[in-house]
Amino acid sequence: MQEVADLVGDSLELARAAATIDADVLVFCGVDFMAETAAILAPAKTVLLPAADACCPMAGMVTPGEVRVLRERFPEAAVVAYVNTSAAVKAESDICCTSANAVAVVESLAADRVIFLPDRNLGRYVVRFTKKEILPWEGYCIVHDRMTGDEVTAARHAHPDAEVLVHPECRPEVIDRADHVFSTSGMVRHACASPRREFVIGTEVGILHQFEKKCPGRVFHPLSNRAVCVNMKKTDLPEVLAALEGLKPRVTVPEETAVRARVAIQRMLDLPR
Repeated sequence: MQEVADLVGDSLELARAAATIDADVLVFCGVDFMAETAAILAPAKTVLLPAADACCPMAGMVTPGEVRVLRERFPEAAVVAYVNTSAAVKAESDICCTSANAVAVVESLAADRVIFLPDRNLGRYVVRFTKKEILPWEGYCIVHDRMTGDEVTAARHAHPDAEVLVHPECRPEVIDRADHVFSTSGMVRHACASPRREFVIGTEVGILHQFEKKCPGRVFHPLSNRAVCVNMKKTDLPEVLAALEGLKPRVTVPEETAVRARVAIQRMLDLPR
């Protein structure tokens, strides 16, 4: 799937591309929140999700109603929604963020208290770099949250010359034992520029293909062979062909929701890179 794609990127890169890419039809070979974000930013385009049942479990761990309750409970707090949320949750939020810019987004806010949802691990990672009070929601990525500090220790024993790179959706114990913490695109950039030649990668195993493709001559090991997102892997070539031929399944967002969600997404995109 990655080989036939026009663009392979993390959530921030895909969000920016959705709004600017010169194409009338966008096919998202990922999960539902990605396609929704594209539909919000490019309402005139046809957005397709070939695997209509491909969802992000973490995105389903917070609802719009729960966000409204949080606002009532903490009226002075700003609400930051990770892009791994539904359009309806984004519509209840002040601004969105990705794993690549979460710290910058939080620091850009005037509020001293921030409701951060839905990923508790990313929220706790942000705490390390801000003086603001972070109130993390208790959601998590089922792939990253299952990685353990013991796996990092085992990987260091197995690959003593390797540098350990992990994603900020990992648990604090994993982050504490890693060498560096990056978004997926940040991992690739770091590995390609690093003088090191061997790396242990703590994120979904599908990214290893991009590492090997973009950083030739280096060796990459998965931190955990269990780091597999079955939803991200639901899309196959026959489904993409069928989607292009029939222009369905199409993803749309109700205008009332899209207008409000677009404000939160655009505030993130307007921040300095």
